[in-house]
Amino acid sequence: MTPEEIARLPYRLGVGMMVLNPRGEVFVGRRIDTRVEAWQMPQGGIDDGEEPRVAALREVAEEIGTDKVSILAESPDWLDYDLPPEIQSVVWKGRFRGQRQKWFALRFLGDDRDIDLLAHQPEFEAWKWVPMAALPDVIVPFKRPLYLRVVETFRHLEGPAR
Repeated sequence: MTPEEIARLPYRLGVGMMVLNPRGEVFVGRRIDTRVEAWQMPQGGIDDGEEPRVAALREVAEEIGTDKVSILAESPDWLDYDLPPEIQSVVWKGRFRGQRQKWFALRFLGDDRDIDLLAHQPEFEAWKWVPMAALPDVIVPFKRPLYLRVVETFRHLEGPAR
C-alpha cells in the first residue's frame, strides 16, 4: 500500500488499560507473538455495541487473567497511534492504519498470584511491574508517543496508593 492509501484507512477502536498495583507500579506484558524486547500495557478492541468501560474490564480480565481491578480514571480524549508501514499490511490484515483508544487507569486489587496469563487465549508470555515513568522506555518505538500521552494523562496517580 502507498502512504496515501494507508492514510485513508480507518483506525480500529480499542481500549488501553494502565493497571497500577498498590505501590504505584504499572503492569506490562511481553507479547507472545514477538521476540523483540518490548513490553506493553493490556489493550484490546471494543466489540460492536460495547461501551469502552465494559471493554476495558473485559480486556484486562482476558489478558491478565483476573478481574480484581477497579477503574480509577479515564482519559478525556481518544488517543491514537499509526502502525509502521512494514507491519501495517500484516496487523489486522491491513484493514486499519492503527488504533484509536480510550485509556483507563485501573487499581489492581489482588496480589501477584491472581495474575494468570494462561487463563484465556494468551497474549503475553511474561509480565512485570514497572515504574510509570519507565513506560515510554520499554514499549515498541512506534507506540512511544502514545505512551508519553498516557503517562501524562495519568501522572496524578503515580506513586503508592493513598
